[in-house]
Formats: sequence, C-alpha cells, structure tokens
Amino acid sequence: MKLLDTLIVRTLPLVPSRLVRGVASRYVAGEALEDAVRTVRQLNSEGCMATLDVLGEDVTRISETEPTVAEYRRALDAIAEHRLDSNISVKLTALGLKLDPRRCREHFNTILEAARPHANFVRVDMEDSAVTEETIRIYLESRKITDRVGLVLQAYLRRSREDAGRAAAVQANVRVCKGIYVEPPEIAYQDREEIRDNFAAIVDDLFQAGCYVGIATHDESLVARALESIRRLGVSSDNYEFQMLLGVARNLRRRLVSSGHRLRVYVPYGKSWRAYSLRRLKENPAIASQVLKGLLTGGR
Repeated sequence: MKLLDTLIVRTLPLVPSRLVRGVASRYVAGEALEDAVRTVRQLNSEGCMATLDVLGEDVTRISETEPTVAEYRRALDAIAEHRLDSNISVKLTALGLKLDPRRCREHFNTILEAARPHANFVRVDMEDSAVTEETIRIYLESRKITDRVGLVLQAYLRRSREDAGRAAAVQANVRVCKGIYVEPPEIAYQDREEIRDNFAAIVDDLFQAGCYVGIATHDESLVARALESIRRLGVSSDNYEFQMLLGVARNLRRRLVSSGHRLRVYVPYGKSWRAYSLRRLKENPAIASQVLKGLLTGGR
C-alpha cells in the first residue's frame, strides 16, 4: 500500500483541482479571510492558539507582492476585530525576496508596522536553503525595530545548530521544525534519526539560552523528547508552545492541550491552496489514497 501511495503522489500534479480540493480542506482553511477567521475561532474554542499564513510563496512577478501585503494587513485587523488568539506567519518569497530583496524588506516592515498597533506577533517562516541566510539577516534586522517578531529553524539543515546560537544571542522566539524542502546531503541530514537528534539538540540549546521555543512537530517521539527536556531543564510553561499543522495529528494535539500545554495551529488560507496542498500530500503519501478514491468515485 505504501508503494501505491507513493506512486499516486507522483501523479498528483495531473489530478483535477476539484478532487484535490476535497483533500485540501483538511490542510487549508479556505480561499478567503472569512474562512480562516472561522477556522481560528473553532481552534480557539478547543483551547488552541493559531497562526495565519497567506498562501502564495515564490512569486514570479514583483507586482504579485502588493496583494499579499494588503491581505496580511486585513488579517491583522480581523484578528483584532474578532479577538482571536492568533498571530501571523510570513514567507518572505511571497514578498519578493528572490526578485527584489530591498522591496521585500520594505514590504515586511509594512507588515511589522501593521502588527504594532494590535500588539501582535509576526513569524518569519523559513523556506529552502537558497534563502536561509537572507531570511535570518532580515529577521535580525527586524529585531532592531521590534521584539514581536520570530524566526524558524529547520532541524534537517546542517547549519541550523549554529544558527540557533545566533538566535540565542538575541533571545529570539524560535519555531523549530524538521524541514520539508528537498536539499542535497552536503546541506541537509538525510537520515531520520539524525534529523530527530538535531531537532532535540536545537530545542535544548534554545531552552538553555532562555529563548521562547515553538516545538513544531507531529512526531510523537520528538514530542516525548521535548517534554523530557522541559521537565529536566525546568522550563516554565510560558516559555514554550507546541505547534502543528491544520488537519494533522489531531489526537496528539488534543492530548497536549488537555495536559495543559500551549499549542498553536498553523492555519493557511488563500487562492494558492492547490500548490500548498500538493506539497502536504507529497509529505504524507498515505493520504494520497484519498485522492485515488475520489478519482474512482467521481469525487462523491
């Protein structure tokens, strides 16, 4: 079955959007801000925090960045208006990082300024290794303006433990995740246990430096290791949170929340839902069989 799911994943780009949409609804709040607000309100009622992400990274034209900035401003206003427990996450390539780094910085500063009157928090998402260093630089520049901004480090990158040291030097708020982009062995660990070990080491380093840590994983073994570190190091409950993707590991999410741990759910929305959903499916081939079922039943 695993082989079949993997084969299906390779054909996903050919699957009609109407069928992918059915599976996408598990991972994406919807196309509109109103959909995201509804999703966050439900998550808040379950005891979860959220972070809103406007889909649309890796733009090919700088003109595409303006609507994204405008949408983030709308999102921040909506979070305040509806009194949602949510912040925002921003991918810098959606603001034109690969096209015009100067313009990207201007856009990002605009978003930071929009967050300021609401006293909200902005997370700088991490993307592929081509933009890792520039993303960290923009984060460090932003820390000179506000402390309501956070960074993401990917445990599969060999450089990330050193980057954690840079983050610790400014008492950064850091989300630690495994990483999803395909990278060569000289840049990224390929072995699952090596990635897990590096993840746990980075979390420990950041805890010991007194940083606030977002433990972003659905891996139960990493959750267990993080809980052990929290106990061993005496980390206060207001110095960390667990983070998960929308629609993933719901039972684990409920267990952590019921045990009193802070937990934030990543809530993406927007018209670029198809590309995001296909990436999620490729990460989790077991769900691909749902798409096959949709094809065989005509989407019913």
